[in-house]
Amino acid sequence: MSFESTAATIRAWVDGWVVSRGAADPVAQPWGFTVDVGQARHATRHVLTSDDESTVRKVAAEFAAPTVWLKVFADPESVCEWVGPDWQVDEPGWLMTAQLRRTPAAVPGGYTLRTWERGGVTRVLAVAADGSFAARGQIALTGPTAVVDQVETAAAHRRRGLGSLVMRTLHNAAVDRGAPVGVLGGTPDGRALYESLGWRVEAPLVSLFHRAQGA
Repeated sequence: MSFESTAATIRAWVDGWVVSRGAADPVAQPWGFTVDVGQARHATRHVLTSDDESTVRKVAAEFAAPTVWLKVFADPESVCEWVGPDWQVDEPGWLMTAQLRRTPAAVPGGYTLRTWERGGVTRVLAVAADGSFAARGQIALTGPTAVVDQVETAAAHRRRGLGSLVMRTLHNAAVDRGAPVGVLGGTPDGRALYESLGWRVEAPLVSLFHRAQGA
């Protein structure tokens, strides 16, 4: 995929992410987007649609401040060199996409699946027999694209098919609402699950925060 195509995917991810998280509308910049998140440890994020070294260096220098985050879609080692020692990588990640299809989503024995929709976001919650949290995820629709977000399985409930259940349920919700293309920011914990369900990596995703925030 060319970086021009990746830039369009990044925009789709940003548009869906702000809906999913209730963040401010993205503000277009010459190099990408600025999003106000409004959290004590994550006030604002700057998402770069350029993988140019000079651009990354300029943005990192201009916005170096506590509670500010950067999202850069380039090789992690290069990004770390470009931004300098005051920025720390939160975790490695990947921008991923998929053609979504409706598939069966069977609930494993001993669990209950709950879903609800609010503000354009469909949320899925799996609970154990005693009602405790087991797994979750959500998906935000922005036209033909759906952005998967906050997929998580409790440590005590892993390797029981709950991650696949949550993802398939989210896929089905998106397809039913006319969004056949999925986008997400994958983490090391989730990449294998996503790839097993037909997702593919489009670009590395480097999340950085300024060290001064003490995180």
